[in-house]
Amino acid sequence: MKHVSRALCALLTISLSICMTVSAFGARTVNDVKKEQAESQKNLDQAESEADSIEENREETEAEMAESQEKLAQIITSVSIIEDEIKDKTKAVEEAKEQYDIAKKKEEDQYASMKRRIRYMYEHGGSISPYAELFSGGSDFAEMLNRSAYAEEIYEYDRNLLAEYKKTKEQVKESEERLQNELDELKEIKDTYEEESDELQKTINDQKAKVENFNEQLASARAKASQYKNQIAAQNKEIKKIVEAEEAAAAARKKKAEEEAARKKKAEEAAKKKAEEEGKSSKKEEEAYAPEEEGEYEEESPPSDKNGGGSGTGNQVASYAQKFLGNPYVSGGTSLTDGCDCSGFTQSVYSHFGYSIPRTSWEQQSAGRGVSYSEAQPGDLFCYSGHVGIYIGNNTICHASTPETGIKLTPATYRDIVTIRRIV
Repeated sequence: MKHVSRALCALLTISLSICMTVSAFGARTVNDVKKEQAESQKNLDQAESEADSIEENREETEAEMAESQEKLAQIITSVSIIEDEIKDKTKAVEEAKEQYDIAKKKEEDQYASMKRRIRYMYEHGGSISPYAELFSGGSDFAEMLNRSAYAEEIYEYDRNLLAEYKKTKEQVKESEERLQNELDELKEIKDTYEEESDELQKTINDQKAKVENFNEQLASARAKASQYKNQIAAQNKEIKKIVEAEEAAAAARKKKAEEEAARKKKAEEAAKKKAEEEGKSSKKEEEAYAPEEEGEYEEESPPSDKNGGGSGTGNQVASYAQKFLGNPYVSGGTSLTDGCDCSGFTQSVYSHFGYSIPRTSWEQQSAGRGVSYSEAQPGDLFCYSGHVGIYIGNNTICHASTPETGIKLTPATYRDIVTIRRIV
């Protein structure tokens, strides 16, 4: 019975030691911590995936913003070029007006001189009375000139000189009107570019705001990821401590079991020497108890860790474009009949034959492939700074010019050519 009491005491001691070890870690096991760690890892993966997605969106938006800024730079450059052209064109218009005034003054001076000569001859008598009748009977210069055609006495020199001045005046006036139309066209293009510039600047500002928002979201996602990483690191440390504690407890249990087995063996040998009967009784008790003890003191193993293609020739494109001559110019329009701007006109004409090109004039400068002026053929796209037209041959383009002139024909070299694009 004494041996049984000692064995029970040893069991109580080991049980108390195990309870104290478990209590030291708040009754938490490796499996408990690993469940929490799996949840932390799940949260970490989600936070990192969110951060990657945000960063990808931010990079995409930054790329879009860079593209918008590049486009804005091109438009600003085009506006600067057009402003220089406007200055030159304005100067040319002013010079044409001065030339017109000079031609008109010469015509008036010559007409006045002729009247003075005729009056002089009339006042001094002679056979020049027909001149006085012509002078007094004519109500205006044109009528007098027509009547003078029948009079042999009118000096041929005066008539020819007046006709020459009149022709010069008309030519200068026509040149002035043409230059004024081109100036209005340039101003219209500049206004269009400035509108595009404002829209692009607004887009860039929106994209900057998006990037800033993505930066904030990314910082938040990375902060969460860092928090979950710290949790996992702390949980790894806790698992290590629990495993070390369990290993220490198992080693202590093994040592105590070995010590108790040695004491038990020594007690059994002493009991056998004292009395055979007592020894037999003790032996039976020990044999009955030994398996239970071995089961109780068996060392526990720690748990395991578990330009779409189209059809049609260039000549067909050029011929089709000319069907709309005289139709109106409408800023932002794409209708060949109701109104279109320069790039809307070219886009709609090519679209009729199944060719797809961008909407704006500066984007169309990259459409198709480039060719030289010497290689130009009917149907090619002629690109200027802020303007486009379709080449029809013979150094002539068909284009939607200005609100005043609409769709018309113009010499292809009336402005500096930026590039020629072969679409067909």
